[in-house]
Amino acid sequence: MLHFAVAGTPLSTPGAGGTVEGLRHAKKLGISAMELEWVQQVPKSTERMKEIRETAEALEMYLTVHAPYYINLNTPEKAKLEASKKRILDALCMAELCGAHSVCVHPAFYLGMDPSDAYEHVRRATGEILKHRKKLFPHVNLAFETMGKPTQFGTLEEVLRLSKEFSIYPCIDPAHMHARTNGGWNSGKEWNAMFDLYQKHLGKKSLSSMHMHFSGIEYTAKGERKHLPLKKSDAKWKDFLKVLKKRRIGGTVVCESPLLEGDTLLMQKEFLAL
Repeated sequence: MLHFAVAGTPLSTPGAGGTVEGLRHAKKLGISAMELEWVQQVPKSTERMKEIRETAEALEMYLTVHAPYYINLNTPEKAKLEASKKRILDALCMAELCGAHSVCVHPAFYLGMDPSDAYEHVRRATGEILKHRKKLFPHVNLAFETMGKPTQFGTLEEVLRLSKEFSIYPCIDPAHMHARTNGGWNSGKEWNAMFDLYQKHLGKKSLSSMHMHFSGIEYTAKGERKHLPLKKSDAKWKDFLKVLKKRRIGGTVVCESPLLEGDTLLMQKEFLAL
């Protein structure tokens, strides 16, 4: 089954909002999934996580999480590296408590290093985080995201290789891939090649439980600038949906459009009509 998730509390949520009310409102709108946007900091209240979990389970809402932006597993500064690992670990632990399936992480910047050296640094840090998996977050996936700028660690090949090594799965963001290549990855042929490579690394069964992001995106030769509404971008989003349908991709597609629930519902409606 494929869910279309809103990236955070819907804009039209009444009152003060918040995750719990956002979940209830999203359900009323006909949305079956949400990504919890912990991009500034990871919440600390275990009681709040319990409330989110109970609400999501009662509503049958599929949850994912976006970890804080302030992460670089390739930094040579020990204090920053330890802080990055802690933010990821905290997000994974809280995701376990609230019942989320997967945590999206922006892994690193190259900082002028050779990509192969950066890979080794990220790989080492990943191993240190995942040694706690069995005890602290046995049901949550660590999803390194494909990134939108050439200065960032996170090509499709990098995140797939890392995922295969640690028996996890990545967060695939075709919009980031499109921006990183200054206009590539925007056709059925390219998306099929993307899924072929994914399957080659992680197996055919892996396509049934993917973590994906999608939106329109503004970009330059230096890569991503900002997310855009689907209809105000060059994203061939309808063709992307056709590929998802034909290949029977499962899991969740988080719509990161600034319009939030508007474009989430647009994608869902178009997909169901195929």
